[in-house]
Amino acid sequence: MPAAQHSLGVLRRRRAGLALILAGLATGGFLIVDSSADTGNTPPRPSAADAFTGPIRPAAPAPTVHPLPYSPPTRITIPAIGVDAPLTGLTTDDDHTLQPPPPDDKNLAGWYQEGTAPGSTGTAVIAGHLDTHTGPAVFYRIGQLHKKGTINILRKDGRTMTFTIDAVEQYEKSDFPSKKVYGRANRPELRLITCAGAYSKASSYSANIVVYAHLAKATPPPARVTLTQNRIAQRSRTTLHNSTSIQPIGT
Repeated sequence: MPAAQHSLGVLRRRRAGLALILAGLATGGFLIVDSSADTGNTPPRPSAADAFTGPIRPAAPAPTVHPLPYSPPTRITIPAIGVDAPLTGLTTDDDHTLQPPPPDDKNLAGWYQEGTAPGSTGTAVIAGHLDTHTGPAVFYRIGQLHKKGTINILRKDGRTMTFTIDAVEQYEKSDFPSKKVYGRANRPELRLITCAGAYSKASSYSANIVVYAHLAKATPPPARVTLTQNRIAQRSRTTLHNSTSIQPIGT
C-alpha cells in the first residue's frame, strides 16, 4: 500500500482518514473526511452492551460539574486501552472538510478547535487515526472501551478533566447519525471518533466508531496558576480603584 495512504485525512489531497460526517457543528454545514488505509488487522468492535438502549441519544441530565472557561486541550489519556497522546488543533477548509492530524505521527490525536473546547458547554470532538501504513495508531483500540470508563484530558491551564463514557457505538457511513453524534448539549460532552468496519481500496473503511462521554470531574488549576490569577485579580481591583474619578460614558 502506498505510504501516502493513511487512516485519517482528505482524499483529494491524497491524505486518508476518518469516514465521518460532522453536521451542524458551527455553521450547519457538512464536514466530510474519508478513510483509506489498511494494515491487515481487524480493529476491536464495540460491544452491543455498551451502546445506548435506543436509536435516539437519551436526554442528558443537568450537568453535575460546572462548565469550565475556555482553555485548549493539550493531551488525552485513556488508561484502559493504553492511550497517552498529545492533541493538536484541527480546522476545516473552505468546503468544511476536517483536516487531519499529521499523517507521520500515529500517536497523535486532534480536537476540532473551531468548535467546542473539551470542558466547555457543548459537544467537543476529538478525532484520531485508526491505523497508518506502519500499523495500529492512537485510536485503534477505542472499540474496547465500555460504559462508565474514563477519559482524561489535560488542558493548557493545568487542569485535568475526567470524562465518563456514556456509550460506544459503531455506524456504517451510509447511516451515520449526524444529529445524534453532534447535536447540541446542555453540559460539557465529548466525542471520540475513528474509522472502523470493513476496508476496501475503492471505498476505504465502511464505518465509524463514536465514543460518547460527559464531564464528570475537573481538578483545580495548579497553585502557580491560581497565584497568577489572584495577582491579575488584585491588579484589576487596584486599577478599578484608581479609575473611580473617570467620568461614566454618557455624562
